Amino acid sequence: MNAGRSDCDVLVVGAGAAGLWAAARAAEGGARVCLFEKTPRAGTKVLASGGTHCNLTTTLPPEDAARLFGSAGARFLRHAFRALPPAAVREHFRTLGVETVEAPLDKVFPASGRARDVRDALRAWALRAGARLRLDSAVVGIEAPDPGGPWGVRLASGERVLTRFLVLAVGGRSFARTGTSGDGYRWLRELDLPIVEPVPALVPLTSPAGWVHELSGISLQDVEVRLAEPGGKTIARRSRPIVFTHTGISGPGAMDLSEHVARAGRPLEARLDLLPAVEREEVRALLIRFGSVPGRPGIGRALAQSGHVFPRRLVAALARQAGFERPPSCADLARASRHRLVEALKGLAVPIDGTLGFDRAEVTAGGLALGAVDPGTMQVRSRPGLFVCGELLDLQGPIGGLNFQAAFATAELVGRTLQRTVPGAVS
Repeated sequence: MNAGRSDCDVLVVGAGAAGLWAAARAAEGGARVCLFEKTPRAGTKVLASGGTHCNLTTTLPPEDAARLFGSAGARFLRHAFRALPPAAVREHFRTLGVETVEAPLDKVFPASGRARDVRDALRAWALRAGARLRLDSAVVGIEAPDPGGPWGVRLASGERVLTRFLVLAVGGRSFARTGTSGDGYRWLRELDLPIVEPVPALVPLTSPAGWVHELSGISLQDVEVRLAEPGGKTIARRSRPIVFTHTGISGPGAMDLSEHVARAGRPLEARLDLLPAVEREEVRALLIRFGSVPGRPGIGRALAQSGHVFPRRLVAALARQAGFERPPSCADLARASRHRLVEALKGLAVPIDGTLGFDRAEVTAGGLALGAVDPGTMQVRSRPGLFVCGELLDLQGPIGGLNFQAAFATAELVGRTLQRTVPGAVS
């Protein structure tokens, strides 16, 4: 390579949430920033997110938000979430003309309900700051620099671009139709960097059980999902809404656990506590009480009159799991059958055999190992001048705007670092 020439100070690969943010912030510091995107438009995944509504961050304070990425993720994100906490993301979008509103489950959306407004604001910010955006510019490879030389980027067109600082913000493999095809993992492996095997995450779970498919369309707002080995050992748990589908179970409670399913590679069980706020003894006492009520109420009526209303199809599934052909009356419950019914209500066993894969996944779990990256700058420790941010890192949070928050916050650190680094070195 030519050690003395570069075509831009900073080259950002990937014009998604992290790439647009990093490019804008770096360009505000006076750097010559090039932003390459392989698809015909910027922010395609932003446009598709949250059912085209874009859950762009969370209402949680930074420490609570970081903890949802696990212990290693929380330690890594401490600097990023301190630099750009969720409240600061909302304030910055307000300055960009996008007002936000809060929603249940700690979510934050644009007040307009349009993901396009989020994408347009990010793109306009980057262009206004001076970043040069090139669409339909697919990067096919990167070249590490010789000592003191620039990084090289090869495009599908045959063009070769040199840059002093290279930022990879290409995302993972989820939602491949938006352009995230996993190219970044290959480039990082070619640089001998450690990669945690990518798997689909925040994706619906599949079940081989026909009775589960028959419950398609039923949603449960108040449920605890416990992912377990067939023998009963708990792997993880989540208290969030779920929905039964024609292939298994979906909704935040199920999707938040999907990384564990993808990595297990073997059948598991999702144990659904349909009455998470009610102890077993209380459920047992309720069934006994209704056993002496005139009219011989069934279990569905008994539960409904106690404030726990379940669809008839679900009540029938509960009865079958407890060993009944059809829902019994409370008066017909013997001690053993009552026990089985209580256990079904407190742990309805849904067999799980996989996920719907990368095509339906909202994010990718896995990626560049966090130990390879300086958490205060997002620069790769062994590769000066190379920065990685967003989904390409081994970071994955639950549904609720956490992954956009991580993308923006890690990109913020990249941009701030380049603001400090580039101007003093520009000739």
